Amino acid sequence: MPFVEVGGRRIYYATEGPDGASVVVFSNSLGADCSMWDPQAQKLRKKFQILRYDTRGHGQTSVPPGPYSMEQLGKDVLGLLDELHLDRVHFCGLSMGGMIGMWLGFHAPDRLDKLVLSNTGAKIGTEEGWGSRIAAVEKGGMKSIAAGVMERWFTPAFRAKEPATVARIQKNFEGTNPEGYRSCCAAIRDYDCRGQLEKIGTPTLVITGAHDPATPAGDGRFLAAHIRDAKYLELDAAHLSNIEAQDRFTREVEGFLNS
Repeated sequence: MPFVEVGGRRIYYATEGPDGASVVVFSNSLGADCSMWDPQAQKLRKKFQILRYDTRGHGQTSVPPGPYSMEQLGKDVLGLLDELHLDRVHFCGLSMGGMIGMWLGFHAPDRLDKLVLSNTGAKIGTEEGWGSRIAAVEKGGMKSIAAGVMERWFTPAFRAKEPATVARIQKNFEGTNPEGYRSCCAAIRDYDCRGQLEKIGTPTLVITGAHDPATPAGDGRFLAAHIRDAKYLELDAAHLSNIEAQDRFTREVEGFLNS
């Protein structure tokens, strides 16, 4: 298994694609792992070197005691890049992964070539909402909230059309470490970068889902309006737009990275 040690923690990662090609880092959403990017990796690995990793508290990466901060999640990425001797990369993050991308855009712009921020926001949700989510997982575990999360992640039409895909994603969600999940909820709860977006100078593509209740399209339009020269794309999808609208998502990301 490919792991690196960063600050005493093990970070799981996977790479594929031609040596010497531009590197694209993919960062998962809350409650998912790096397998959520399978549709993009299968397509983009022909031209790019793909680097996927599990965010701390998720998948096969360590689950240190929480709560976590966005700074910690961002420094995990920088540690991973350092260990793999990667100076500059493209970065694509969805939801929590998009927040990590924004943090990198503020604090490590010299490590980024292009930035894709998908289904995310400079501030996601409310303190009360995240407190309720954390309390629900403490009381009932991941399965107690899984069905509701799937309703936010995918439209009714997609859930009816692709039940096997949704079942696979839900099983993965239910297997997420509860402490890691709650600790990442806290990182999202406490992060608000609405006043800093003008500092991002990295070429940026903002992707939203027209039917996303978790990070509505308005959140993405706010990002695109405040990040210098950002491009904006709205897809016919809910929260996991990279899965629900995978062909368009992948094609648009590839075009942006090649532009």
